[in-house]
Amino acid sequence: MHPSRQLWSVVEPLHAVVYFAPEVRAAGKAIGLKGFWDTYFAFRAAPLGAVGSGAVVGAFAGFEPGMVARSLPSAWTRASVADCLATRASVCAEVLRAMGVDAGACAAAVSLLSPVALDPTGRPLGAANAELALSDDPVAALWQVATTLREHRGDGHVAALVTAGLSGLDALHLQTVAKGLDPEIMRNARGWSPQRWAAARESLVERDLLDADGLTMTGADVLASVEELTDAAAWHDALPVDEVVAALTPSAAAVWESGVLPDGNPIGVPRLP
Repeated sequence: MHPSRQLWSVVEPLHAVVYFAPEVRAAGKAIGLKGFWDTYFAFRAAPLGAVGSGAVVGAFAGFEPGMVARSLPSAWTRASVADCLATRASVCAEVLRAMGVDAGACAAAVSLLSPVALDPTGRPLGAANAELALSDDPVAALWQVATTLREHRGDGHVAALVTAGLSGLDALHLQTVAKGLDPEIMRNARGWSPQRWAAARESLVERDLLDADGLTMTGADVLASVEELTDAAAWHDALPVDEVVAALTPSAAAVWESGVLPDGNPIGVPRLP
């Protein structure tokens, strides 16, 4: 396994509680946000500032523009950027601590990772998260460092998709098939109409990336090339991968054991062996 993917396999579960833990939605509503998607878009976009929907559609990739526009920029009239940043960090730290994440291991991982400056070129979400001050709470600090690393990797993944000639909707189709996810659940979760969804699939069939049986050999090759490029672009020689993986594996396992992250989740993070 590529070292950057090894690192992702332990930091992604720690970051991902912000999407799956029910306490996060409740915390968003407590500061004025409307519900799950309002909280999702505002919390994830907050490092970029009070941005509109266009920036988020481009940076997040895969969401139907109108779905994003129902939350942004109006969410910023309901909760400030500062409140979103403070709340996401505090609630995720509370959730992780309740799951049994080791504060000492978090502090050790933060000390290993926080001095490393990742190249911000073409990495808007990664760079914006990297600018945020780290909490004195080691669990909150670890959540933020994990978030910075995964958003840096995610920015590179979007660039890899563009390099392969894939839109966010194209990638959503291919990954849904590759991971055996329910297409209706994924279509609804990203806000696409049945018509737009079907048209995108037909385009992929015409391009010999999908057929009636699923991914074609060409489609599988394209997806593999995207993942390889994502791994290669995410790698940074200064990252102490082995030490961080050793420190955080028990904490990542605790997140999985909590049951909050579903198997076959849409973000594609695999359960630790």
